[in-house]
Amino acid sequence: MGFEVVDGYLLGDAVSKPAVVAAFLADRSDVAAAAPFYRALEAVGARAADEAFIALRLVLAGRAAEDDAVKRLRAFAGIARAARTGDRAGLAALRKRERGVLGDLADEADEGVLAERARSAYFRELDA
Repeated sequence: MGFEVVDGYLLGDAVSKPAVVAAFLADRSDVAAAAPFYRALEAVGARAADEAFIALRLVLAGRAAEDDAVKRLRAFAGIARAARTGDRAGLAALRKRERGVLGDLADEADEGVLAERARSAYFRELDA
């Protein structure tokens, strides 16, 4: 499956949750660890938490959906989304709350650079 829709949604593109759910369900992987996620998405649809998308994205990247990995990916995606959409209050809250995960990324002053660094960190996490 192509991940443009889910990655775009998580990173702040103008993509709706129903579109993400539809993309996941339209092109299912045979990876056994993904099956419970697909069943959950069928059951709850767009009410699914973003963390479910993140966990499934990790599984489909060949990674375990461990809590620490989900938290890291959620932090990087949240920073990228907030910076991209101009959500300064959300960005400030994320920088403070996720400082331990973000490291020196939390101190980046330029929001454009911050968004790009967070996007890069997001994709590095998936490639790890």
